[in-house]
Amino acid sequence: MPLPHDVPTAAQLVESVREFLERDVLPSSSGRLRFHTLVAANVLGMVERELAEGARHEAEHRERLARLGYPDDAALAAAIRAGDLDDRYADVHGELLGAVRAKLEVAHPGYADA
Repeated sequence: MPLPHDVPTAAQLVESVREFLERDVLPSSSGRLRFHTLVAANVLGMVERELAEGARHEAEHRERLARLGYPDDAALAAAIRAGDLDDRYADVHGELLGAVRAKLEVAHPGYADA
């Protein structure tokens, strides 16, 4: 973590709150509170994974865009809508599949492999 921040890091703080919810709140809750605690713990897990993998995912995404020849998602989406990439289906499919896998690594680890 860059200066001036010390420990605990943002990732450590998020982990601590998630663990508190899972270990202390969840076992003693039921009904609506239990559901919302599960949702909150899941969201914090997603934040943890994004903090851990975000820089790598961003670099890989920029590489995917560069391989397709576009500076950003908006330009790529516009090209797809315009049909400019219809003759490159396999390339686009492969690169978009990589993007979806990265999103699933954060949102739902293991889902893409199931």
